[in-house]
Amino acid sequence: MYKIMIVEDDPKLASLLKSHIERYGNEGIVVQDYEQVLEQFQELMPHLVLLDVNLPSFDGYYWCRQIRLVSTCPIIFISARSGAPDQLRALENGADDYITKPFHYDLVIAKIHSQLRRVYGDYAATSGERTVELDGLVLYPERMELSLGDRTIALTKKETILLETLLSRSPRIVSRETILEKLWDDAFVDDNTLSVNINRVRKRLAELGIEGALETVRGSGYRLNKGWGPAR
Repeated sequence: MYKIMIVEDDPKLASLLKSHIERYGNEGIVVQDYEQVLEQFQELMPHLVLLDVNLPSFDGYYWCRQIRLVSTCPIIFISARSGAPDQLRALENGADDYITKPFHYDLVIAKIHSQLRRVYGDYAATSGERTVELDGLVLYPERMELSLGDRTIALTKKETILLETLLSRSPRIVSRETILEKLWDDAFVDDNTLSVNINRVRKRLAELGIEGALETVRGSGYRLNKGWGPAR
């Protein structure tokens, strides 16, 4: 099941999109707070985003740019703006496709499935792709994805960097200083910010059924202990 985030301020249209998405076995999640789109994206970590252009506070182009700072997941614009300049602007801001309103729902579903196959499925480019693997857990840094068995989750850029550092050095302890250098290039970061990022990685691992593997070694740093075995 894939998670599709719907950023559309027309409640009726958003509800219909959600209904069609779930009819095909995926999960549709409708955004309610249009001033916190990026925060909701990072909390949900959807596999694909449907994004309207005309939104309260900030337009879809703005949110597309913000999402692109942390993720490469597919973004499809849905908009009543049908002009070529609007479509070009969407693509230049990081969109993967653009659908004009009014549209046939079957077309939207077909384009969603096409993007999902391209990024996560049969058409996903894997030739020569760099991976980091530990005990069946596979990180795809270029895609910002983490897999165990038949389950795959999307990551943010910082989660990807942190996991790559921990996976590549397991079972050795990774010092706090090393992590800070990898994530923030020696910029001053307080302990709480680092703890938040560690907890986010723990949450991502838990989504794959891995509990307690990321250990805090007091006074030294962090260690990723293997031994979780195949996906449950």
